[in-house]
Amino acid sequence: MTSRNIRSKSMIVVALVAVAVIALDQWTKSWALSTMRPRMGVGGEGPINLAGDWLRLSYVENTGAAFSLGTGVTWIFSLIAITVITVIIRTATRLGSIWWAVALGGLLGGAIGNLIDRLTRAPGVGRGYVVDFIQLPYWPVFNVADMCVVSSAILMVALTLFGVNYKGAVAPVAAA
Repeated sequence: MTSRNIRSKSMIVVALVAVAVIALDQWTKSWALSTMRPRMGVGGEGPINLAGDWLRLSYVENTGAAFSLGTGVTWIFSLIAITVITVIIRTATRLGSIWWAVALGGLLGGAIGNLIDRLTRAPGVGRGYVVDFIQLPYWPVFNVADMCVVSSAILMVALTLFGVNYKGAVAPVAAA
């Protein structure tokens, strides 16, 4: 298979993974808005406990980043997301590794999923809140896009540690 074919397949994988992440993220956020937001309101039933206190669904409108950092500068997160999206798309044209394509597709989909929220929700374009609804103990409430960003970052670290180059070459592992 030629390097051009591998790059084409890698770009298709990036696109398919990103579209799947965006679709799942937006569908689950829509569900959270219609189901969880009313439960969290005055007189509502509250969070849904799926596994006691270990996993619950709880609606949150996040105007910042993880741990509520940067709540007053939401527009900066929009600019960062646009930059990340641009870099991923440019990098995708040079990919030769399907695993890197999966990782970058997940990162791209997660970045776009949360950017959609920031662009379309109150209080305005680029400053909107992100819908979060998955809650673990001692961790900020998050969403599917956040899970994909973190999972993609972990996969990228693993690929780097195993010497898998984004162009598809596997570097020799140094002897201990």
